[in-house]
Amino acid sequence: MMGNIGLITHLIAATSFGLLALLLVFQWRVQPLGISLVLACTASALWSAIIGLGTLAEYPPVHLIQVAELVRNIAWVYFLLQLLGLQTDGASLTLRGRDWRPLFYLGSAVALLIVLAPMLAPLGGLHFGYEVTLGLWLAFALGTLLVVEQLYRNATTAERWSLKFLCFSLGAIAAWDFFMYSEALLFRRLDPDLWQARGLVNAVVTPALGIAFARYSSWRVKLQVSRQVVFHTVTLVGAGIYLLGMAAIGYFLKFMGGTWGTVLQLAFLVAAATLLFSLLFSGRLRALLRVQLSKHFFSYRYDYREEWLKFTRALASLNEEVAEGIIRIMGPLVDSRAGLLWGGSEGQPLRLLAHWEMSVPEGAAEEGLGALPAWLQRTDWVINLQEWRASPDVYVDLQLPRWLRQDESLWLIIPLVFRDRLEGVLMLRRSELKDSINWEDRDLLKTAGRQAASHLAQHLASQALVEARQFDAFNRLSAYVVHDLKNILAQQSLIVSNAAKHRHNPAFIDDMIATVDNSVARMQRLMEQMRSGMRSVSAADVELEPLLRQVVEGRSSARPIPSLAGLDHPVHVEADSERLATVFNHLIQNAQEATPADGSVSVQITTGDNQVIVDISDSGRGMDAEFLRLRLFRPFESTKGLTGMGIGAFESREYIRQLGGDISVQSEPGVGSRFRVTLPQAGGLSTSNME
Repeated sequence: MMGNIGLITHLIAATSFGLLALLLVFQWRVQPLGISLVLACTASALWSAIIGLGTLAEYPPVHLIQVAELVRNIAWVYFLLQLLGLQTDGASLTLRGRDWRPLFYLGSAVALLIVLAPMLAPLGGLHFGYEVTLGLWLAFALGTLLVVEQLYRNATTAERWSLKFLCFSLGAIAAWDFFMYSEALLFRRLDPDLWQARGLVNAVVTPALGIAFARYSSWRVKLQVSRQVVFHTVTLVGAGIYLLGMAAIGYFLKFMGGTWGTVLQLAFLVAAATLLFSLLFSGRLRALLRVQLSKHFFSYRYDYREEWLKFTRALASLNEEVAEGIIRIMGPLVDSRAGLLWGGSEGQPLRLLAHWEMSVPEGAAEEGLGALPAWLQRTDWVINLQEWRASPDVYVDLQLPRWLRQDESLWLIIPLVFRDRLEGVLMLRRSELKDSINWEDRDLLKTAGRQAASHLAQHLASQALVEARQFDAFNRLSAYVVHDLKNILAQQSLIVSNAAKHRHNPAFIDDMIATVDNSVARMQRLMEQMRSGMRSVSAADVELEPLLRQVVEGRSSARPIPSLAGLDHPVHVEADSERLATVFNHLIQNAQEATPADGSVSVQITTGDNQVIVDISDSGRGMDAEFLRLRLFRPFESTKGLTGMGIGAFESREYIRQLGGDISVQSEPGVGSRFRVTLPQAGGLSTSNME
């Protein structure tokens, strides 16, 4: 009965693969892989037919079945490798520029020798054990799974639509074989139930294979093997081989160890598992494995796309510690874990900006880099200090500072060039995993260095801008303070000039004491502003007419004497009374200085629409439109020669705008000027006395 089941399942599989082969022959699909695919389907049909018909014999033709299975496996692996290595110039078994056909033919010959060994044993005495044959079938199953994995993982989204049925079908066949032969290798016998069902498994997947063949008329796919995928696949396969080996040794210990066998087996497996995990979690081992993969399995050492994306993401994630971060992300490019970074402003010697995972070499900060930056600017070379010590003639005219010549821990010197200017110099400590660099390493370091240089230049420019803004704020505050001191000095000078004439006048003495007391208070406030960095104190409610009257009276000693036209009701504004008085004092003083002694200067207060309007008018020489537009409120522009600061009008307008108001000017040469100061009323009173 079991033989009948095997006959039925394998004959179904033989028929299915035979129909697929005929379909491919008549329609000649999937060029240029049609020949290898027809041969693979034909080999599968013959293999299934031999196994099925073999169940009718008194003793199954084991050697014939093994030969048929080997031919089937070789045909499918050849097809898959051909598909994986297919290029646009035609069908070839070339993977990433390497011809794998010699290795494939050699492996096939070895496999054929193992299968034919029992038949050749009477002639030459060659013989392989049962376990070797099972290991061969297990290796074919595992290899098929790996190639199927690579096909699917590295295909594009469009290609996966056509490849998924092929990968599913062949992957299912290989997975079943792997499971069946793994169990056979462990228990040293094939499970008859799994063997019988094997034909049905092969028959079930043939419709999916037919769909895969129908979806492609020409399988000219361009697949690239990802280094990351290869690394993880190799790790997985290595772990699997390691565990299989450990299990085999454990089984041997159990078989040979007698009563101690179980104990020895368990102890050995625990020790093996511990060793495995310690190796898999070792960063050094993984780094060495990546180096070996890059050297022996890829035409280029680096996956530049992956390296560039990772490097760009790391640069973008840097926040404050930009200099140290550049060392931290550039060092791993050559497996270095420490370094120094030099940089600085244009026109200044480069200084040490950061050091990471290493102390500053003795004498580095004091001596600096000497002539090294000029040499790097001229050559744009990556310097290998080990190479320089062995062959200094390679680096023509290179002069290193004494501390750098003596420090043998440093390894590479990388120029950071931005817009043809040397923005910085990166020095990396010697790597424990690499002892040399080639042209690929140098190109990668130079390219990454240019990207890092732009980031460093932006960081240094941002720092310089912050400092410039701080100095600008301080200079502006200083200019305001000096301007106020000039006004205070003018008051003191006026007192001194009138002292000889009015020293015996008690009223003058009282006025002088009050003026000096006011000047002292103002200078104390100026000192507080210098210490705090703030120009004014918080605003308070100020009645405007008394403040203006006080300012007008203070300016009455100069000619022409200003007049004030007030209101019959009080008006209030929110302001710092001292600064607001300074604004009006400056505007009235300018009006007096621009008007002859027989002219007129008037101050008038009006209100309207919740605003207070103060007009300061004079009959002086006036200003033309160009001066009003370009120079009047421009800081550090003055018409008073050396006696003027050129910031009075600018400071006055800026403060009035801070209060929510503004200053406007109407002027005509030879006629006079009117400065209109508009301020919001405190409390929102509404009147209609505006002219």
